[in-house]
Amino acid sequence: MLLPELRETVCNLHAELPRNNLVAWTSGNLSARDPETNLVVIKPSGIKFEDLTPENMVVVDIHGELVEGDYAASSDTLSHCYIYREMPEVNGVVHTHSRYATAFAVLGKGIPCVTTAMGDEFGGEIPCGGFRLIGSEAIGKLVVDTLTGHRSPSCLLQNHGVFALGKNAEGAVKAAIMTEDNAAIVWTAMQIGTPIPIAQSEIDKLFDRYQNVYGQR
Repeated sequence: MLLPELRETVCNLHAELPRNNLVAWTSGNLSARDPETNLVVIKPSGIKFEDLTPENMVVVDIHGELVEGDYAASSDTLSHCYIYREMPEVNGVVHTHSRYATAFAVLGKGIPCVTTAMGDEFGGEIPCGGFRLIGSEAIGKLVVDTLTGHRSPSCLLQNHGVFALGKNAEGAVKAAIMTEDNAAIVWTAMQIGTPIPIAQSEIDKLFDRYQNVYGQR
């Protein structure tokens, strides 16, 4: 079996999506790229999260062609692979329809950076791209285009949901979780009044500290 450790990682991280209320039923998916072989491990299409195992993960090449697996790969596979080809620093991709973030997406609105946590993680707003149909590379291209010029590791797609990226699969899951958490905070604040903006100069300081000083070094 190819990439047994990466299969196990991807399988285990999928459990974080329902655990953090990012997905419903079989919606959403996660993939990871192996930098050495350029192969991608991704969720099989339409399989419930509780039924996922390392063995039923699907392995494809960087163009989305099946390499190993007994199931059809996720319907978003071609878009994941497009992102990997265009953004070589990315080795993990997560797609969700998480509730609060998708509420912004159906309005075609990005999530404004109005919390210090967003400044830390995203370095600015979480942008929203346009609309594309599932099943081709079109969504992947839109993700790349939407994130160009932004420091955010995630974006929204109009009428669709969230795509979050990371230097590994765990980083992508973290970005998806933090996207939804901040979307919920901002949405709640908007029910009370108008969120107070943070100056970009202050956001820059927050982002620099979190990325370069915070945590264990």
